[in-house]
Amino acid sequence: MAKKVCFCSSSGGHFEQLLMLKPLMEKYDSSILTEKTEYQNQSSNDKNHFSHVFLLPQVNRTEFLWFIKLLWTSAKSLYVYLKLRPQVVVCTGALSMIPFCLIAKICGTKLIYIESFAKISSPTITGKVLYRFTDRFYVQWESMLKYYPKAIYLGALY
Repeated sequence: MAKKVCFCSSSGGHFEQLLMLKPLMEKYDSSILTEKTEYQNQSSNDKNHFSHVFLLPQVNRTEFLWFIKLLWTSAKSLYVYLKLRPQVVVCTGALSMIPFCLIAKICGTKLIYIESFAKISSPTITGKVLYRFTDRFYVQWESMLKYYPKAIYLGALY
């Protein structure tokens, strides 16, 4: 029986990076967790190619009352986690995925995080939060090892 793996990321560039793992997704019993967005783009079209896609509300920390939206996202994350019960979670960020990743870790799920390709000289907030909880933490730039000394540098996903 194939391992159950949940691949999760926010929309936009984070989702585009996640799609670079498509060959890996095809090897496992894979699910996708991402954000529901109001705009249509290539990422939205790619979501239709997966049989198990779950959507969370988009959270933007510049919005007024973003923290309340994050609490709602946390509740939905718990629901999705209990429905999926993955053995492994692979995440490329960002904010809306933190609750799901922490719930997964609390429940004993292996957590793999891939820091954003766009971050060359400073860490992301999501990376800083999840770094201490991950089983594997990957960076796409060697310069990021100074922020994440236990990370694994394997180069870019692209």
